[in-house]
Amino acid sequence: MAALGDDLLAIVNKLQDLVFNTIGNDSLDLPQIVVVGSQSAGKSSVLENIVGRDFLPRGSGIVTRRPLILQLINVPEDEPDDAVHVSYRNPNQTAHSEWAEFHHIPNRRFNDFGDVKREIENETSRVAGTNKGINRQPINLKIFSPHVLNLTLVDLPGLTKVPIGDQPTDIEKQTRNLISEYIAKPNSIILAVSPANVDIVNSEALKLARYVDPLGRRTIGVLTKVDLMDHGTNALDLLSGRVYPLKLGWIGVVNRSQQDIQGNKPMDEALKSEADFFKHHPAYRNIASRCGTQFLARTLNTTLMAHIRDRLPDIKARLNTLMGQTQQELASYGDMHFSGKEHRGSLILQLMTRFATSFISSIDGTSTEISTKELCGGARIYYIFNSVFGSSLDTIDPTSNLTALDIRTAIRNSTGPRPSLFVPEMAFDLLVKPQIKLLEIPSQRCVELVYEELIKICHTCGSTELSRFPRLQAKLIEVVSDLLRERLGPASNYVESLISIQRAYINTNHPNFLGAAAAMSHVVSNKQEKERKRLIQEERERRERRRMKELGANGTDTPLEEEEEATATEKPETVAIRKAAGKGARSLSPAIREGGPGGIAAALNGARSASPSRLNGPALGGAKDSFLNYFFGKDGAIVPGAGPSHNANIGRHVSQASEPTFSQSIRRPEEKALRSPIQTMRADEDIMDYAKAPKGADFGNGGEPAMTDREAMETELIRALISSYFNIVRESIADQVPKAIMHLLVNHCKDVVQNRLVSELYKESLFEELLYEDDGVKKEREKCEKLLQTYREAAKIIGEVI
Repeated sequence: MAALGDDLLAIVNKLQDLVFNTIGNDSLDLPQIVVVGSQSAGKSSVLENIVGRDFLPRGSGIVTRRPLILQLINVPEDEPDDAVHVSYRNPNQTAHSEWAEFHHIPNRRFNDFGDVKREIENETSRVAGTNKGINRQPINLKIFSPHVLNLTLVDLPGLTKVPIGDQPTDIEKQTRNLISEYIAKPNSIILAVSPANVDIVNSEALKLARYVDPLGRRTIGVLTKVDLMDHGTNALDLLSGRVYPLKLGWIGVVNRSQQDIQGNKPMDEALKSEADFFKHHPAYRNIASRCGTQFLARTLNTTLMAHIRDRLPDIKARLNTLMGQTQQELASYGDMHFSGKEHRGSLILQLMTRFATSFISSIDGTSTEISTKELCGGARIYYIFNSVFGSSLDTIDPTSNLTALDIRTAIRNSTGPRPSLFVPEMAFDLLVKPQIKLLEIPSQRCVELVYEELIKICHTCGSTELSRFPRLQAKLIEVVSDLLRERLGPASNYVESLISIQRAYINTNHPNFLGAAAAMSHVVSNKQEKERKRLIQEERERRERRRMKELGANGTDTPLEEEEEATATEKPETVAIRKAAGKGARSLSPAIREGGPGGIAAALNGARSASPSRLNGPALGGAKDSFLNYFFGKDGAIVPGAGPSHNANIGRHVSQASEPTFSQSIRRPEEKALRSPIQTMRADEDIMDYAKAPKGADFGNGGEPAMTDREAMETELIRALISSYFNIVRESIADQVPKAIMHLLVNHCKDVVQNRLVSELYKESLFEELLYEDDGVKKEREKCEKLLQTYREAAKIIGEVI
């Protein structure tokens, strides 16, 4: 059994050397014994007693500042001389009895253990520095001796509470994290070292061990300084497992004192003194065979062998998993061995096809690597069409940049020197074309956004295998980008032509167009509704004033209050008629003045009584009547009997002066003859003031254009017509622009991308340049191959036993 155990430990040592030399860390989680204890607990002395040599650095503060992986290998005493490569002999030592080797100094043996101590100090300072800080990189030391048992131990820095000197302020946290990293591995055996002259409840080693091994199944307790306990006390209960039970038990040891160390007391004498102490001590002599360093070494050896035997199947399973993962990673880097132009050409063609397929599938949404975090590819293009482009069109107000002065000026300019009987069509054409031009900016921006999204898709089509060849990947992206750039011009020009086509011909015969008659009905209805609401609001305010006066001081009503009481019971319509009559009906619209009280009632109820046929425009008879009634009276001419005061506001005014119609110009001499000299002089002054006024200076007191009722109605009519036609064009552009972009840009690039890549890049003269591999990828592949080879060798080693 011992031979089998030695073989198992030799296998583990081989695996550890193999993994440590190749990988630099213990990725296999190999079984090992981890020594844990607080500072000055005696860890170093325990290890030196096990080895039988004084080889560890000593001093004040933290001396062990890097993990020390110590492999003890038993060798026969007749080691041949040809095994020694470089020998550093001590005259007092046998040439071939014992030696040490460091991993960082291969093919070199240390026969003098004083040199081993100095090398540990130098290597620690080289990596961890001289400021007493710790470092995670381990030192690997092998000791070959005929006086040791096969063991693998890990010596860790001692736990400390307070930083001393130039130590880092978080030295305790660093040390605990480092120790926890080693003892948390399930395959590690914890060797918890605690001093006997300190209460066991204060043991930091047991505290850490209990955190990762609460049942104590893989913890061995070592009690040092048993000989330094107070007289009359002993650790028999603790060593017997009655105080703090551990499955692997407690072992008491007696190390060399500081005086023995300073006096260079030989290790053989120290071990003999230890054995004598336990044999002759009245409390420990019954358990002397289970105490001491020699028993500790045998226990560690037996425990480690059994632990290796138990964990070896798990190690083999983990090794198989690591081999599969490494092989899969290596496959992602591709085969680095390709020879001949034919093979290189097929590889380039294969990579081109994959790139083109990835580009197309990203647009179509059939890619296997679809993101669940954000929109990408074709979904992003749909988002641009539906949300970005659609919302930008909806936010455009067709008449927000047209003031009343702009519309009135366009109407006047469209008539020239002639008066107009109707709203001129030329004014509508003149105003609606620039408004259609507003759709061009968001349409062109939609083309640019889709182009930018296609460029992004192109840059994300690379695979891990393609990343091996950065020059090929850059060329593929360059060719596709050039193709997209070529198609950007035609798509942009076609979208621009769509806007120009809409502006080229204003189709007022469109079935969805509102039309002049329906627009006039709509405007009149809106005006009547506003007038009705204004009258109702005035009535509410008057009643509120009357109520407030009633709540005030009691006094006699004034004539004005009597009048308000008299009108309180009247309807708002009647009140409006009476007040308008008193003011000469100057503030009423033409329809109200022509129709009298009945006209007012009709005006207030016009919006509600308008039939659908009048609003929609097919029945033009009624709509035309309404339209003509407004401008010319009920019979299509000036109302008979209406005096100058009644007709003064029918025509369009300039600077509040009436523009004469044809019939009025005929009667103008007669009217002028009837005027008084003062009236004639005032009229001439008005004409001169208008001639002197600058263009566009026809404003009222509020800075707004002083418009007559007819001009206001014409302005609102033009606004309604522009909005109606603009909405028709907007719907058409919202439908046609995405179709044009998909046809001229997206679908075209999808159809020709494969042919373009082949025609541009599939050339034998470019093969060598395109298949240039990145140095980083080469290193990663070589590292992966080396790692896979290491795992295969480890599997072969384990296969010899299992």
